[in-house]
Amino acid sequence: MTDDRPRPDWDLRVPTADQLKAYMAPTWIAFAEATSGPEVDDWAKQVEPDRWLAAFESPESEEPVGAAAALTRRLTVPGGEIPAAAITAVGVRPDHTRRGVLSTLMRRQLDDVRAAGEPVAILWASEGVIYQRFGYGLATLDGGFEAVTARTAFTREPEPEGRVRLVTEEESRRLFPPVYDTMRTTTPGAIDRPEEWWNIGILADPEYSRRGMSEKYRVVHEVNGSAEGYAIYRVKQDWDHLGPKSVLEVRDAVAATPRALRAIWRYLFDVDLVRTVKASHLAVPNPLLHMLAEPRALAFGIADALWARLVDLPGALQARRYATSDELVFEVSDRFCPWNEGRWRIRTDGEPGAAEATVEPTTDAADVVLDTTDLAAAYLGGARLLDLAAVGRVGEFTPGAVARAHALFTTGQEPWCNTMF
Repeated sequence: MTDDRPRPDWDLRVPTADQLKAYMAPTWIAFAEATSGPEVDDWAKQVEPDRWLAAFESPESEEPVGAAAALTRRLTVPGGEIPAAAITAVGVRPDHTRRGVLSTLMRRQLDDVRAAGEPVAILWASEGVIYQRFGYGLATLDGGFEAVTARTAFTREPEPEGRVRLVTEEESRRLFPPVYDTMRTTTPGAIDRPEEWWNIGILADPEYSRRGMSEKYRVVHEVNGSAEGYAIYRVKQDWDHLGPKSVLEVRDAVAATPRALRAIWRYLFDVDLVRTVKASHLAVPNPLLHMLAEPRALAFGIADALWARLVDLPGALQARRYATSDELVFEVSDRFCPWNEGRWRIRTDGEPGAAEATVEPTTDAADVVLDTTDLAAAYLGGARLLDLAAVGRVGEFTPGAVARAHALFTTGQEPWCNTMF
């Protein structure tokens, strides 16, 4: 049996700007991607070299065997936003897995995040089972569908307000970010998108990203000249003896108003010569299920999305707002970040949805007991504590305490993150 515990003898290094691409190699190898070329060049422009870590077998080694990185981001939480470390590019070369490389990287990375004053770390997991052992909990869900356009009639077809038009990449740089930010500031789980992230990762259209599909098409919904929604999509052109059967793949779709939501999706379902529309990274639950006359036509599926890790437990809990005024003692287990472990008194006070919290260590008897992964899952309002209790992940020492804790963390809007990193 191999040993995956952190080992002190793995040599961890932070690259200089010149070393960055070489230090990326373990990640690309782990994901079976090319280790050089324009895609790597573009990725290097979007990351922060001083937040990249690479593992080497010894101080004398020149070839990295594992890597992990963090991006400096702002995360929307119920009632506000906080600094967060967006963990990305985690990988270990297949000839060095299960030897403690990943655990060593995670240990150093979370220590660095704590030192930077970021109360929460977030990530998209290649496999969820990997990160729960490091304290990450499933915080948001990811929706997707593949629908035949002939079955996408709306239940109600209101008169269109405004117009949807195709725009150039240059126009989209000006029009799209404000629409996204309007959504982001009120949606728990959403993160900010720096300018280079927009320009290189979202709006640009390099050949390597097409993978056999068309160029990117960018559309904006405007009312009286003001942008309220947008979509980015590609088309896979296809025909058979019965005629066109192209596939339209939605890459990003955001609406700041209900009328923009209706207009954008009506446009996407009505593009000529398209038989099928595919989309992912959608909010769960999703209003499209109520917009379509035949919601089953979406074959709507759900997967895990954002995973969250409370690095500074009291700091994170005090940064968000709560639905009720109450006082409860949580007993939290946290083997990987022991400074979070113990009993914490959470006292909230204020208007529903805007109650502020005071979080302090205590030796008083616990009302609720849970692991840090489950507290992180509930943090943004995505995981219901009553559901976690029903499957044995949350315990109750005081009758009714889990229901009160559930009410405390309830939010008026389901969390959603549509930005992969």
